[in-house]
Amino acid sequence: MTCSRRNFLAGAGAVIFTTGVSGSNLLGRQTLAATMEDGPKRYGMVHDETLCIGCTACTEACREVNKVPEGVSRLQIVRSEPQGEYPNVDYQFTRISCQHCDNAPCTHVCPTGAAYKDPETGIVDVDAFKCVGCGYCLAACPYQVRFFNPETKAADKCDFCRKTNLKEGKEPACVESCPTKALTFGDLNDPNSKVSQLIKQKPVYREKVGLGTQPKLYKVPHGKGEIKG
Repeated sequence: MTCSRRNFLAGAGAVIFTTGVSGSNLLGRQTLAATMEDGPKRYGMVHDETLCIGCTACTEACREVNKVPEGVSRLQIVRSEPQGEYPNVDYQFTRISCQHCDNAPCTHVCPTGAAYKDPETGIVDVDAFKCVGCGYCLAACPYQVRFFNPETKAADKCDFCRKTNLKEGKEPACVESCPTKALTFGDLNDPNSKVSQLIKQKPVYREKVGLGTQPKLYKVPHGKGEIKG
């Protein structure tokens, strides 16, 4: 597989540079122009920042269930700078992971079809066998949440536990492990699902919606701080 990846990249580079189109222009043009059809289900998630305590139980559960190697992570919980004055100091915690975009830029630029959106669930996933390690999807993702798995040598990211917990009829590992119930998962196409109801009941925001990616990771903003769009 190493040899085939090398040959592929050499050929791809030759095509790009002989046509006079830079890699950045190629990615930029395809990222926001294409659109994708929705399937019968659209799995999404809400991270309630008002309930998150930054314990990182979710990251550890994700690593264990999905056998994520040390040194890389499918999701991160990031802590803000201190807010308020001593002794009334507070922190904001936010989730950084794949947004499972309805219009996913990573899938538009993948030359082998390794990056794709599952037509049945709307989950953006990676076929490690098809991945040639070109890195186009890493560069195209505006959320910078993809990485190369040091064991499979393929692009990797959160897949909502599609191949593990979801396959067994469970919720994603992060949702099951959260002690404060800060994570809610479900079908956005179902108006009666918990995730759909939560989005209706609470103020939510999504990251970088102006790019047209239509992310399916919603966040309930912490009481303090700016709501980002």
